[in-house]
Amino acid sequence: MKSKTPLYKSPLFAIFLIVAVDVLGFTMILPLLPFYAQKYGASPFVVGVLATTFAVCQLISGPFLGRISDKYGRKPILMLSQMGTFAGFVMLGLANSLPIIFLSRIIDGITAGNLTIAQAAIADVTPPEGRAKAFGVIGIAFGLGFLIGPAISAGLAPFGVHYPAYAAAGLSLISIFATWKLLPKASVKVQSSENSKSFGRAAVYLRDPKVRWLLVEFLIFGFVFAGFTSGFALFAERRFTWEGKPFGASEVALLFAYSGFLGLIFQGLILGRLVKAFGEAKLVWAGFAAMAVSYFLLASADSIAALLIASTIGSFGTGVIRPALTSLVSRTSNSDEQGAALGATQSMASMGQIFAPLISGGIINASAQYPMALAAWGWWLGGLSLVGLAVRHWTGPKAAP
Repeated sequence: MKSKTPLYKSPLFAIFLIVAVDVLGFTMILPLLPFYAQKYGASPFVVGVLATTFAVCQLISGPFLGRISDKYGRKPILMLSQMGTFAGFVMLGLANSLPIIFLSRIIDGITAGNLTIAQAAIADVTPPEGRAKAFGVIGIAFGLGFLIGPAISAGLAPFGVHYPAYAAAGLSLISIFATWKLLPKASVKVQSSENSKSFGRAAVYLRDPKVRWLLVEFLIFGFVFAGFTSGFALFAERRFTWEGKPFGASEVALLFAYSGFLGLIFQGLILGRLVKAFGEAKLVWAGFAAMAVSYFLLASADSIAALLIASTIGSFGTGVIRPALTSLVSRTSNSDEQGAALGATQSMASMGQIFAPLISGGIINASAQYPMALAAWGWWLGGLSLVGLAVRHWTGPKAAP
C-alpha cells in the first residue's frame, strides 16, 4: 500500500498557501485605499476611478498572462505577477501624491494574473473529475483572506496609512518565496487557458438561451458587489461615528473582517445544507432578496446596531449567490465547455468591477452638495439587487436546470 503524499508537499497546498497570502495582502489595502487617496486630495469619484483603473488593467493583463503561462509554465509567470504586486504595494507605501497612488495600482493591475494562473495550475495537477472540489481551495483562501486581512489592517491603520501597504508588500514577498520553494514545475502540456478566452466567449454564451440569464444575474451581482466594496468606506465615513469620530480605515476594516467571518460560516458550514434543502435556484433568489434588504436598510441606518444588522443580512446574500450561480452555470453548460462558461462569469464580474466604482463614487461625491445622495448610494445598490431578484423570478425556469 502506497503512503499518502504529505500535505505540505501537495501542489494544491502550495497553491492554497500562495493564493491565501496574495488575498491577505489585497484585503489589507482594500478598506484602506479610499482613505489613502482622500489624504492626497482625491474626491469620492476619483476614488472610484482608482478602483476602475486597477480593474481595467487586470482585465487586459489577465488573459495575456494566462496565455504566456501556457507557453512558458505557471511557476515563472506566477512569480512575475507576484513581483508586480510586490512592487505596487511598495510604491503605495511610499506614495506621497495621488499620481503615485494611481501608478502603484496600475503596476499591480497590469501584472495581476495571480488568480488566473493559480486556477490553471490547479487544472494542471488535478484530474477533471476532481477539479470542482480542488477549485474550492481558492474559495477557502479568499474566505480566510477577507477575515484576517482587514483585521490586520485595522490593527496597523492607527499607526499610519502607509503601514498596511508595507505589511501587504511583506506578505507578497512571502508569496513569491512560497511559489519558488513549494510550487512544482508542471510538466503538463495544456492546450490553452480558458480564462484567456473568457471575455470574448462571454458574448457567445449571452446568445445561448440556457446560460444567458444566468450570466445576466452574474453581471448584476458583480455590479452590486463591486459597488459596495468600492463605496462602503466613503459612505461609512460620512454616515457613522465611533467614539465621537467619523469612521476611518480601522473601523471599515473591522466591518470587512466581520463580513469575511460570516462569509466563512455561510459558505463553510451552512451552504451545503441549504443547497440540499432548497436547491441553487432558490438560494440565488434568497441571496438577491437579502442583498436588497441589506442595502435599503443601510441607506437609512444611523447607528452601529443597524449597520451590523445590515452587514449580517448582506453577508448572507453575497455568501450564497456567487457559489449558487456558479454551480448553475456549471450544470447548465456542456461538459466540454465548463472552463469557457465559467470564464464568462468572470468576464461579467469584471464588467461590474470596471463600471460600478464610477457610479458609487459619483453618487457619494454628490452627497457633498446634496445630502440625500448619501442614502441614494444604498438605494441604487438595493434597487439593482431587486432587478436581480426580478430576473431570477421571471427567468428562473429557463435559466436553471
